[in-house]
Amino acid sequence: MTGHEKSVAIAQMRPDKRVDPEHRMRLDAAIHRQGRGWLSGRDGGRPWQLSRTNRVVACFGALLILLLISPLLLGLALAIKFTSPGPVMFVQKRTGYRGRKFGMYKFRTMVSNAEELKESLRHLNKHGADAIDFKIDKDPRVTGIGALLRRTSLDELPNLINVVTGDMRLVGPRPTSFNAYRYKDNHLARLSIYPGMTGLWQISGRSNIDFDQRVELDLSYIAEQSLLLDLKILLKTPFKVFSGHGAS
Repeated sequence: MTGHEKSVAIAQMRPDKRVDPEHRMRLDAAIHRQGRGWLSGRDGGRPWQLSRTNRVVACFGALLILLLISPLLLGLALAIKFTSPGPVMFVQKRTGYRGRKFGMYKFRTMVSNAEELKESLRHLNKHGADAIDFKIDKDPRVTGIGALLRRTSLDELPNLINVVTGDMRLVGPRPTSFNAYRYKDNHLARLSIYPGMTGLWQISGRSNIDFDQRVELDLSYIAEQSLLLDLKILLKTPFKVFSGHGAS
């Protein structure tokens, strides 16, 4: 999870597909891979995560989950509304496929002015004050109900909306709150597929590992991506998430 929250207006949520030419060349050089069809195995085909099949399955799966958990979502929304001033949900700009920016839905877990307080807390960043990732153990900006939502990752359930709209998949690298310009060259390959709600990071340590280690897991997933691997990750995720292991 990110260590800060900055909401953006719904009207600003349209994915940003404009990337300046120089940065686009840097991205292309880093993420160019010979495609291999996920079903046929032939060169030049689409891998599993970029396939139309994945898109359709993820969309319908997200819609079904949203329908099944709608009472839970309503209960969480009411709990947030009555225990902390501010909006129930927020939309945060995240970096997704090929460095495109999109608005990611989450339940609000911090005080409404969390972003303004970020710089004053940078020295508490568990990965170092100058680290590319920003996470704080026992972040003072987190609300009471927010701590529970983060520990169980229930705050991320609205990500299902992003899966329906196509900005995310059920499984894939977690989208970052910082843009692709801040990525090192060896980080950019993780942008070669769509971001996901869960992935190898969530079942392998979550926020207890730094960004370089996350990238290693992401590249491992990209190299091995398949329907079977996604199913394994999806089955393991609830056990890891609800244990609170590595949550921040």
